[in-house]
Amino acid sequence: MFFFNCYKKNNIKKNNIKNFQQAKILAVKIHKNAPGTFYCGCKIIWNGKKGVPNLSSCGYKIRKNKNRATRIEWEHVVPAWQFGHQKKCWKKGGRKKCTKDKNYRNIELDLHNLQPSIGEINADRSNFMYHELKINTKQYGKCDIKIDFRKKLVEPPKIAKGVIARTYFYMSKMYDIKLSSKEKKLFKKWNLNFPVSKWECIRENLIFKIQGNHNNYVFKQCRK
Repeated sequence: MFFFNCYKKNNIKKNNIKNFQQAKILAVKIHKNAPGTFYCGCKIIWNGKKGVPNLSSCGYKIRKNKNRATRIEWEHVVPAWQFGHQKKCWKKGGRKKCTKDKNYRNIELDLHNLQPSIGEINADRSNFMYHELKINTKQYGKCDIKIDFRKKLVEPPKIAKGVIARTYFYMSKMYDIKLSSKEKKLFKKWNLNFPVSKWECIRENLIFKIQGNHNNYVFKQCRK
C-alpha cells in the first residue's frame, strides 16, 4: 500500500516556534473551525487562546476530573514519552529537561501531532498506547473511548482511529520513531477502514501553510 513506500521527508519551514506555548497558539488558529474535540466530537467554544468543550453536545459524562473536563488541552497523538523517554535529557528529569534539546523540541512542537482534546481525556490517556480492547464500558457517557488503566491501553472511538494511524505513520517516518509490528498492523488496519475526512484534509492544508510540510499519509488521500 502507498503509505509504506511513497513518503518523502519534508523540511519543516523555519517558523520560529520556540516553545509549546507558541505551538498551542498556532494550534488554536488551525482548529478554530474544527467540527469538535478529537476523541469525542464535542463542540468547542473558543475564547481567545482558551477552548471550552460543550460536553452536552456530545453526551460526555465527567468520569472524575471536572476541572480538566471543562477545558481544551492539546493532545500529543504520539505521546511525548514515546519519542522522548530514551533521550539523555529525559532520563535526567523528564519532559522539562528536554526543552533545550533541538531534536526533541522539533518533535514536540510538530503541529501534525497536536489535537484539541477534552482535558480529562488527555489526562486519563497519559502516555498509554493505542490498542483494540474487548472491554465494554461507558466511562465517559456517549464518548466511546475505552481506557484500561491497569494495562495502560486505550481504544479510541472510530472518528479518531484513522487520524491516529496516519499521524503515527507520519511521525515514525519524519522522526525515525520505531513502531512495533503490532502497531504497524493495527494502524494499517485503521488507515484502510477509516479514510480521511473533509476536515482532516482542511486541517492538513492549514498546517502545511504554517509549518511548511505535509503529512503525506493524509495529503495523498486528500488528492484522490
